[in-house]
Amino acid sequence: MITVVFDMDGTLLDTERIYQKYWYQSAKELGYDLTPEELLEYRSLGKSFAVQKMLERTGRATAYVDIREHRKQLMDPVMEEIEIPVKPRVKEALALLKEHGARLAVATATIVPRTEDYLTRAGIRDYFDKLLSAKDVKEGKPAPYVYLDACKELRADPKQTFAVEDAPNGVMAAVRAGCRTIMIPDITEPDEELKKIIEYRAGDMMEAAEYIIKEK
Repeated sequence: MITVVFDMDGTLLDTERIYQKYWYQSAKELGYDLTPEELLEYRSLGKSFAVQKMLERTGRATAYVDIREHRKQLMDPVMEEIEIPVKPRVKEALALLKEHGARLAVATATIVPRTEDYLTRAGIRDYFDKLLSAKDVKEGKPAPYVYLDACKELRADPKQTFAVEDAPNGVMAAVRAGCRTIMIPDITEPDEELKKIIEYRAGDMMEAAEYIIKEK
């Protein structure tokens, strides 16, 4: 049986650019001189890693939490009002995988209630057997725990499980869990190191789904 675990933001949903806009606005409003390029490094990054990284960058232990909380205040009202954007050909790809009997899960840095809400509003919630959040495991991405938990929930061997990600921290989490990792770049392409560890780079979700079905 095919088993596939997906990241959400930037992979299934075209929401990463929204997040990045408000991360930058939040940092700027709080007086932190952080560039958009620097903030990309925090995509899907688990809290413990992000706090330390931001401390090293700013010298303030509370910087990451302060910026994140202000970002939520700015962004959450917007996200409640907008139509949740879906990445190209996602619905068709998920339907195709289900036609082939695949078990599907989401492993995201977002909390489960919000994940449920976003996927429902995007019209794709019913495709997934399990929703898991990195907030509920020992450490978030790039640690492997959320992917290991997803495999456990689906009773799947990580080595036989496909993971689909868009960003470096997520890719590292999936690879460290032992998953067959596919990257669909969203904002940035894989660097030379990532190219060495991913199994496949796909242009969009349908290409990823077709590869999974062929290579299962």
